[in-house]
Amino acid sequence: MKTPHEIVQLMLAADAFSQWMKIEVESLTRGSCTLACTINAEMLNGFHILHGGISYSLADSALAFASNSYGNQCVSIETSISHTKPARLGDTLRAICTELHRGKTIGIYEVKVINQAQQLVALFKGTVHISEKVW
Repeated sequence: MKTPHEIVQLMLAADAFSQWMKIEVESLTRGSCTLACTINAEMLNGFHILHGGISYSLADSALAFASNSYGNQCVSIETSISHTKPARLGDTLRAICTELHRGKTIGIYEVKVINQAQQLVALFKGTVHISEKVW
């Protein structure tokens, strides 16, 4: 069976969007991970703040890495995000994913997206289907 780090490396290698975002894996254990990303000008919307799709994508990657870290392939079946504070050019965001529940076929996760001042930027919740297919 592959380690969590081997699994995430395989996932990142096939994920051009996460590569474009320059996502960095800061910590990874089975069921949890912390990712970081620094906001560049291409990530801003028409209001000159972070486009919500970027914070969503960072949180979604954290969900994917944490849920797949056990070795079974997982896909999201429901996600939601609440944006609580704008993020700006040059901010460094961290997505901290925590496993709330993991059963045989369903996993539930929470991802807090925070800025460099430890302020909550977004709160993401995701439910995944845990398949029998292994990495």
